[in-house]
Amino acid sequence: MLRFMNIQDFSIHTLARNTKHRLTLDVTTMPDGNMLSLHALVAAGREAGPKVVVLAGVHGDEYEGIVAIPEIFQRLDPSAMRGTFVAVPVCNVPAFVTATRSSPIDGLNMARVFPGDLHGTLTQRIAYWLGERIMRHADLIIDLHSGGIAYNLPTLVGYYRPENDLGRRTRKIAMEFGADVVWAHPAIAPGRTMSFAAEHNIPGLYTEAPGGGRVRQADFETFVSGVMNSLKAMQLLDGQPDVKPPTHRLVGNGDLDHIIAANAGGLFIAHTRLLADVRTGDRLGEVRDPNGRTLEDVRASADGVVITMRGLVRVNAGDGLFALAVRE
Repeated sequence: MLRFMNIQDFSIHTLARNTKHRLTLDVTTMPDGNMLSLHALVAAGREAGPKVVVLAGVHGDEYEGIVAIPEIFQRLDPSAMRGTFVAVPVCNVPAFVTATRSSPIDGLNMARVFPGDLHGTLTQRIAYWLGERIMRHADLIIDLHSGGIAYNLPTLVGYYRPENDLGRRTRKIAMEFGADVVWAHPAIAPGRTMSFAAEHNIPGLYTEAPGGGRVRQADFETFVSGVMNSLKAMQLLDGQPDVKPPTHRLVGNGDLDHIIAANAGGLFIAHTRLLADVRTGDRLGEVRDPNGRTLEDVRASADGVVITMRGLVRVNAGDGLFALAVRE
């Protein structure tokens, strides 16, 4: 059934058992008089149990999670569940409409503003209500990302791994997600969905994939099977996660705002590949002008594994080009 309500009236705790809902959650009125709303897909199991929240579309140009969530929801049978599944396929509606990473309305990157602000800009308000009404009540948060239009990453699951019980619990779930690449972060910057999860002592996973404004079938299948594996790992569903050992277990800070960047604008040409092992000083790529003249050689700043590459050929000075991780 389709239900409409104000997001401030939504409660994960009062959902009727053994039901599925498609909800439209009103956030605020826009200048044209229309309502900005979030869609939510909710499945409440036959009995109380763990609460798993899945988000996508925090960046408006990342589509894998947006496509995967309805498929996951379709597969869920409340009579075979214990606990509650809540998913928001498109969190950053304005950015989704314009196919941009950040909101065209206030220019903010939603993945940098959590826990948000009830009295802030539109992006901050959406983040506030997502956190207050949905995320903070979860026993597991999964945020489905990809490289979007500008970046290229391997299909992976990432997680925050502090040296405490939360880190140990989160690592176990991450290893049961089923991605070939698992990326652990000993520290995490503020403003993220993962930092929000950690602040509330909630295990949090996120994904990445090559992106590029399209959805590869293999990434779609990894996201769907990974979330289903996580539901089994949390015992929301019966059965054991169907996983194989990852091909890469990596460690790094995960802060893609501070990576090897271009010093000149121009055309970016890569001379390496994702998941390549590189040494300090290795030539990773170059920036050329439109006449083909090399303006800058881009070299590895440390030994490591290439975890992120620029996907968009046109670059401005200061744009990120490469990020490195290390093997666990």
